[in-house]
Amino acid sequence: MNVEFVNDMPESRPTTDPLSTASAVPYPALTRAARELFRSIDAMDVAAVLEMFAEDCALRFANQERVLGRSGVRQVIEALFSGIRALNHSITGLWSGTWERGAVVSVESEVTYTGLDGVRLEPLPATSTLRIERGLIQDFRVFMDPSPLFPTET
Repeated sequence: MNVEFVNDMPESRPTTDPLSTASAVPYPALTRAARELFRSIDAMDVAAVLEMFAEDCALRFANQERVLGRSGVRQVIEALFSGIRALNHSITGLWSGTWERGAVVSVESEVTYTGLDGVRLEPLPATSTLRIERGLIQDFRVFMDPSPLFPTET
């Protein structure tokens, strides 16, 4: 699978103020690529997810430390996938805009996790910000409270 984040936003839009280019109506190619990313995540397909990232990318998942490079992203994704049986993103909103090096896509979702024990958690709200450069994810930030995934014993 070769999915590329194509910035199909009109070039005539001003780029000096990133907020002026934000849109509540995402552009089709960016929307398709974002949806494909989350389909690959939900399929727990590490290889398909990684091919959407730039070699020198960054990822920050919730309150975890930021990781750099595809190898760091691989470690985070594999660690997450090894601790769950399944996950499903129900996308509730998609927005696009720009940053100084390309397009930005913001994805709001409700994420349902199934633990290794088969217990399905209530959906957790999450917002993901994808900064795109040259058709690949350069920076991926996931904003959510993952504590229900990792309950502490009392």
